[in-house]
Amino acid sequence: MRIYTKTGDDGTTGLFGGARVKKASARVEAYGTVDELNSVIGVARATKLGTHAETILARAQVDLFTIGAELACVPGKEEKLQMKLIGEPDALALEKSIDDAEVGLAPLKTFVLPGGTPQACALHLARTVCRRAERAVLAIDDAEPRREVVVYLNRLSDLLFTLARRENHDRGVSDVPWVPRND
Repeated sequence: MRIYTKTGDDGTTGLFGGARVKKASARVEAYGTVDELNSVIGVARATKLGTHAETILARAQVDLFTIGAELACVPGKEEKLQMKLIGEPDALALEKSIDDAEVGLAPLKTFVLPGGTPQACALHLARTVCRRAERAVLAIDDAEPRREVVVYLNRLSDLLFTLARRENHDRGVSDVPWVPRND
């Protein structure tokens, strides 16, 4: 089977369920940004994260592929995917992971700049792409996204921030506090 189909040469792409939409549509932007997030998490994982973060993010990548598949569907045709969609228990699992990762971290007293270890930097980058993915999902204009998808992305962003702090902490590197300029 060839990877190229030439069906998108006219600037459109097919959604699961049969419809064709412009590649510049808000829906394609949303699932494309979720795909980008998945790739950036893959880059973060390649930095040799701690075991806890590695396990959590391996699962998150599967979840993000599921979210991308849902977003790539014709609205109302999601049952054709024949897979379990992201739900409230998935967001609750992220919350537990956040709580677990926070154990032993210094309380936040300032904003934190992306920095520290390469692992933390990669996770901060993933966090910013996650926030963009969340905004892109909320910008879909042909159907309201499911609340569970929005909540999941919001929690995942919080988790990525916390895991970045955890990676710095576990490697003996301080977070980089934001100190406003006084000049």
